[in-house]
Amino acid sequence: MPPRTSHEADPAEAPAAPRPALRIAVLADSDTRWKWGALTARRLTAGTDGSGARPVEVSGLLLRGRATPTPRQLAEVGEVGIDAERVREVTAVEFLHAVRDEGFDLVVLALVGGGVQAMLHGLAALDLARRPVIVTGYVGVVYEKLTDGLLLRHGADVVLANSRHDAERFRAVYEGVGADASAVTEAALPFLGGAPYRPEEGRDTVVFAAQPSVPASRADRTYLLRRLVEHARLHPRREVLLKLRSKPGEHTTHIEELPYQRLAQRLPGGLPPNFRLVYGHMGEVLDRTDLLVTVSSTAALESLHRRIPTAILTDLGVREPLGNHHFVGSGLLTSWDRLDGGFRPRPDGQWLAGQGVAADGSYGTAYDSARAKVAALLGEGQLPPLAPYYTPATAPGYLPGILARHHLAPDGTPLPGAAAPRESGRVRGAVRETVRNAARGAYRHGVQRVAPVIRRMGDL
Repeated sequence: MPPRTSHEADPAEAPAAPRPALRIAVLADSDTRWKWGALTARRLTAGTDGSGARPVEVSGLLLRGRATPTPRQLAEVGEVGIDAERVREVTAVEFLHAVRDEGFDLVVLALVGGGVQAMLHGLAALDLARRPVIVTGYVGVVYEKLTDGLLLRHGADVVLANSRHDAERFRAVYEGVGADASAVTEAALPFLGGAPYRPEEGRDTVVFAAQPSVPASRADRTYLLRRLVEHARLHPRREVLLKLRSKPGEHTTHIEELPYQRLAQRLPGGLPPNFRLVYGHMGEVLDRTDLLVTVSSTAALESLHRRIPTAILTDLGVREPLGNHHFVGSGLLTSWDRLDGGFRPRPDGQWLAGQGVAADGSYGTAYDSARAKVAALLGEGQLPPLAPYYTPATAPGYLPGILARHHLAPDGTPLPGAAAPRESGRVRGAVRETVRNAARGAYRHGVQRVAPVIRRMGDL
């Protein structure tokens, strides 16, 4: 064999060909679910794009609807590791076409239960030779529609539970109806983080984390606002902040018919100088919080993760519609009267351990099991067909309506006319966008202004 010349490379020394990127799609239908879905995608693939391993490309898809987040809401969500240029608005059918044409390896469905179910049937109807791994879950505390929401999510490869408590409940529901529970995987809320709480001399800040639909009535919301303002007056050297999710006209995961901003404008006596309305990323607000107060917001879990003093209000009762029943046994339930007097709740350690807030420092390993499961599924190549619990045979009076809301037939295929041809030209696209925005604005006006008036008239 002739000797190798100096310009000939040794095959053993040749660099390995770069691995193709792991392609992920996150489909979300609101600002909060976008945050959950995008961060979940990152948690599930943490380390994948380091040390010369497989790179990761994440595309953001926003499902068009009443709660599609605005650019301001997307910016306020905070850093989620996805380039804004890779985020686009789609219909359900356009999403299915994207999965068919763009070759995603992993899809995170950050949707309400009905949306997840529709996409599962739509994906199954594509009959792809190699389908993506499907992951779904819940944005926060699961305190209502547990069975309904879980069965609508059944069929995904991975159904994430935010805590050990939730994982046990999820499996019990699936097993109770004879469904496969192997997809349930314990993890944690993906947006926990931030430095542990440390008091600062001269700082005394109370934050009330508002919720769009809890409580729902004008009287209850006005009561909470009044008590918050009174707390500010009782403690003039304390900074009292009302943390709001959205501005009037914007929608979040839940409909907000009575924005606190408008209620505050009508409050007798005005607002004290140490009281402010604030927006922005929740983590940044928590950086300067000395007491977090809420009815049942997921912000309480973020606060507990950082060991910030946290209070769950009982003023309106401890009731399932409020969601604060989830905190029974937590040691956090209290009232404004006690908070006005200086009381600070202390969380029960055993309760905390089951809630996935990882206040003990275990958050770094919370996604290990989920990450391993996803990696194993990605390595299988040919995955079995998607098999949701609901089918046209098992739920003929329920499933077709869910699919029809997303313009899908009972077999998961697009209904006639659902796949509109792509716009040609900027003018037609601009006209379509203008009409869509006008329709969305009219809907929001109806929800926030007209519907409450009609309900009041009905009570006369």
